[in-house]
Amino acid sequence: MADALLQPLAAIPTPGGPVLHMLRPGCALWPEEGRVGEVYFSETLPGHVKAWKRHTRQTQRFAVPVGLLSIVLYDDRPGSPSRGALQKLLLGRPEHYQLLCIPLGVWYGFTAVGPGPALICNCPDIPHDPAEGERLPWDSERIPYRWTEGAAS
Repeated sequence: MADALLQPLAAIPTPGGPVLHMLRPGCALWPEEGRVGEVYFSETLPGHVKAWKRHTRQTQRFAVPVGLLSIVLYDDRPGSPSRGALQKLLLGRPEHYQLLCIPLGVWYGFTAVGPGPALICNCPDIPHDPAEGERLPWDSERIPYRWTEGAAS
């Protein structure tokens, strides 16, 4: 998908458990001008879908340090070379520990995969503003993707 970027993240083993990197100055997905609006965590329970959302001013930077998430991106941006494209990704440890940068205007949603919850960490470039984003129901006909299970959360 145009402008959606993935960067592998380091998990450094230690005797007491790994140290998990996410974001630091100099990495490819560090926010322009070093802006970090906030850092927050969101837990997703098995069987629940958190979808659909897109931002007009806030760039999302997701990593999943606990559990596994299936994340779906949908691009309906006018003029985008990937307009109409869907992209499905897995984020989580250990095989899929990566940083995902979701560009402005791209719809996204996610659900936990597996028996336990998944914890997503987001480091957007501006603080959350409820008026800035746009939402659709998880089962919206406007997006050509059907979640196989789940309820809106």
